[in-house]
Amino acid sequence: MFVSELHVTKINKKHMKKLSILLACSFSFIMIQAQLNYPVTKKVNQVDNYHGVSVADPYRWLEDDHSDDTKAWVKAQNEVTFKYLSQIPYREGFKKRIEKLSNYAKFSSPQRKGEWFYFYKNDGLQNQSVLYRQKGINGAPELVLNPNILSPDGTTRLIGFVLNKDGRYAAWGISKGGSDWQEYYVRDMQTGMDMGDTLSWVKVSGIAWKGNGFYYSRYPAPEKGKELSTKNENHQVWYHLVGTKQTDDKLIYDDPKNPQRFHGVSTTDDERFAFLNISDRGKGLDGNAILFSDQQAADKSFKPIIAEPGNFRYSIVDNIGSDLLIETNENAQNGKLMKVSSYHPEKANWKTILPEKSEPLTSVSSVGGKLFANYLKDVTSRIYVYDFEGKLQSEVKLPSLGNAGGFGGEQSDPFTFYTFSTFNYPATIFKYDIATGSSTVFQKPELQFDPADYTVEQVFYSSKDQTKIPMFLVYKKGLKKDGKNPTILYGYGGFNISSTPAFSAALIPWMEQGGIYAVANLRGGAEYGEKWHEAGMKLKKQNVFDDFIAAGEFLISKKYTSTNFLAIRGGSNGGLLVGAVMNQRPDLMKVTIAQVGVMDMLRFQKFTIGWNWIADYGSSDNKEEFEAQYKYSPLHNIRAGTKYPATLITTADHDDRVVPAHSFKYAATLQEKNASKNPTVIRIDTNSGHGASNTAKNIETTADIYSFILFNMGIVPKF
Repeated sequence: MFVSELHVTKINKKHMKKLSILLACSFSFIMIQAQLNYPVTKKVNQVDNYHGVSVADPYRWLEDDHSDDTKAWVKAQNEVTFKYLSQIPYREGFKKRIEKLSNYAKFSSPQRKGEWFYFYKNDGLQNQSVLYRQKGINGAPELVLNPNILSPDGTTRLIGFVLNKDGRYAAWGISKGGSDWQEYYVRDMQTGMDMGDTLSWVKVSGIAWKGNGFYYSRYPAPEKGKELSTKNENHQVWYHLVGTKQTDDKLIYDDPKNPQRFHGVSTTDDERFAFLNISDRGKGLDGNAILFSDQQAADKSFKPIIAEPGNFRYSIVDNIGSDLLIETNENAQNGKLMKVSSYHPEKANWKTILPEKSEPLTSVSSVGGKLFANYLKDVTSRIYVYDFEGKLQSEVKLPSLGNAGGFGGEQSDPFTFYTFSTFNYPATIFKYDIATGSSTVFQKPELQFDPADYTVEQVFYSSKDQTKIPMFLVYKKGLKKDGKNPTILYGYGGFNISSTPAFSAALIPWMEQGGIYAVANLRGGAEYGEKWHEAGMKLKKQNVFDDFIAAGEFLISKKYTSTNFLAIRGGSNGGLLVGAVMNQRPDLMKVTIAQVGVMDMLRFQKFTIGWNWIADYGSSDNKEEFEAQYKYSPLHNIRAGTKYPATLITTADHDDRVVPAHSFKYAATLQEKNASKNPTVIRIDTNSGHGASNTAKNIETTADIYSFILFNMGIVPKF
């Protein structure tokens, strides 16, 4: 509410208190805006030629994250940003409220290995979840690994813990400071002691046990000092024997002639089969190849099921003796499950187990002698149980429309676990009895608020080309549609990823202040299968932006909000989304939150694993794809003299997925060209990566985002 909206003809103590708060906030707003003095960002004479088009890149020097000039620029920008944020009167109030509501115990689904059940638990505000195990389903928990003690600031994460077949050994991995680089170690689970094995430069890798060792994937060690920005090439598969040095590991597979391929090995639970998965997204191919090795065969070399990567995806589900279960979208855009004989793997011999349905098949798992198939219907889960011949047995009845996942285990298990959640239903673990088909609550969180106080609504609206787009809206019951509700519109729209309903306690403080949280299910994702994905890729990327713009227009037309109270937010590919949309429609929103975004569409492929995104985005090396990218690239479409909304850009020093140079160059350009007095500030976190590296950093960032949004909307929250 603005001061000008107050009627003060009848002043009482309550009105005086409210007026004083509003006056204080209004004064703070004027003073903070007036004090914004951005650092001077030097320019260089850098011009690149793309297919005959000259493109200036005056802030190219910011790509060198280790130079003294870049470090000085980062320091100066952070000083401006954190001074701005620190003067918002209710910033600390948001932080404390998020902390309070997030302070409840959170559990993962248990995973059985022999007589032991392993699970993760976070007591509430621990920076990292802790790994425990217990003997039997009702046994006393005992500590296995506590990553919170691995670094002083709690930014070292446990990113993998994989037991071998009999549970004697575990390979466990960490990442430091939010980086995608991983280190792996080996622990003897009988003694609880690590064995001295240390594996470095692991990335884009699983752990696949075979005998007394395991397969893993890594890159050659990068140049010292450029670990977080150098292009990652020549992905290799190695085999490590427990109790040996990494220098003794055996190279299983590499392909120097195709340096931008990913290679990974998985094994079946019985360790009979090993599968080599190969993808080549750097060449724009969205599918993969699969080769297999049968350990019972005389010739144990890898033989092709699919010899070369193409545009179809193949995923191994399990084996039934010598037969393999493979999930694929080949000639089935919504996915299907096939049975393949390892003796005769030619496609002519494949048998359909689960045919394609009208809804996309998001996953299949095999446990307790059954198949559990997860389908997505209008962005909510449907779980069906089948036998191994594809005969429907039952449907798993879920509490409501929402998102379910899990259903893991071994063929001898009599039960399995799954987790269900939606925006107003916290992640709850259910135990599913396979024989009876019944579900019972196994672990339910105890909250300090009632999620039932909040409404989840799903709406459908028309995009520019009249395609119907689904969107979830979450808000407190009793909300009035008067166009004055502060609204965060979130989107992603890419990489075949669905934005499914999920619970977050951090959303409650936003909705307590009368806020709406909207999630638009844009094309480019997987909400309606591969056709939905393809409709937002490469030359069709503009569809994603049109979908998001139409979402904002819908919210305004239905008076959920209005331009002065709309904020758009997205991260990574979603950061690209909000950057492009703000350029195209700066009049649509009041605030933009662009997080770890892909902002330079002409050079993303030159850093770390950015070339992996060519399959979705295309490449500036291709003339037609360059022309499409150049039209929407957030960095290259900021127009001098245009009045842009208040913008908060976030990134981190250890983001080696979308390197911070994207955000650096974008912030410098927007500060230079923005004709409005609205702030353009960049928040650069330390010891963090593509996502917040610990709980504390996540809470701090969320509080800053909420504060920035409401402050620039002129709204004073109540705590």
